Amino acid sequence: MFNRMFGKPKQETNALATLDKLNETLEMLEKKEKVLLKKMGAEVEKAKEFTRGKNKKAAIQCLKRKKLYEQQIEQLGNFQLRIHDQMILLEGAKATTETVDALRTGASAMKAMQKATNIDDVDKTMDEINEQTENMKQIQEALSAPIGAAADFDEDELEAELEELEGAELEEQLLQPATTAPAAPVQVPAGRQPTRPVPAKHTSKEEDELAALQAEMAL
Repeated sequence: MFNRMFGKPKQETNALATLDKLNETLEMLEKKEKVLLKKMGAEVEKAKEFTRGKNKKAAIQCLKRKKLYEQQIEQLGNFQLRIHDQMILLEGAKATTETVDALRTGASAMKAMQKATNIDDVDKTMDEINEQTENMKQIQEALSAPIGAAADFDEDELEAELEELEGAELEEQLLQPATTAPAAPVQVPAGRQPTRPVPAKHTSKEEDELAALQAEMAL
């Protein structure tokens, strides 16, 4: 946040500027090294030409210059290595500094939040919530309590009356006759009429006694 408002810290800006300067120097040394390599290759070619021309002295001078270029190339290589080391150390230090700054910022933010949120305020807020919850519970109980004539009813009497009604209902169910299932309809083949059952002939009491006497005489 502060970086966006006031820019990057001075220490970080210096580190970035130093890294940029080291990169520029490294590129310059690499270019010089390429130039020296070309010159060294050219001296080797000249030495070969002088050797073919039997000019030994000139060939040796070419090889001497070649050696000088080799020494400069080696020196440039050492310079590049030192710059690489410096860049690695600087980048590591920059990462360490950024990490420390981030941790310091986090600690400051945590401290500010703890200061803004006092434990006493939290306890006070919880007490208010509990009080409001208890008040709401009492309001709900007051609204659900019976009023008027309903408040005068005796709950025990109502329960006793309900038990009597349940007992009477059960007794009535036990006294009812069991119902029989209706008989299944008889399937009659097509073209045939069902025969009607012959009603049983009712006999009088005298006829029954006469029949019984005749049966005894026959015996």
